Amino acid sequence: MTAQPEHAADPRVPAVPRTINAIGDALTGADRARFYTKVLAAEASEVPSVMSRWWKVAMLQRAPGADQSRANATAGRALVSVDELLVDGT
Repeated sequence: MTAQPEHAADPRVPAVPRTINAIGDALTGADRARFYTKVLAAEASEVPSVMSRWWKVAMLQRAPGADQSRANATAGRALVSVDELLVDGT
């Protein structure tokens, strides 16, 4: 018999609530300012799409290692080719 942890670690990143305040709070620096500029200037019918786009950015910023991954991409190191990502080579 093997011992199991009492509470398994959940690798998922908690979702940012889909509200203007939560999205703004989750964004960093210049992105936060751009988000508020866009959402405050949007027509009522455009607000959902603006929020959806920036919610995705906020979630990506929360991903573990996101800062390091962006730094690597900018510096051109630790890159992975598309061919390496393909499971069956097609």
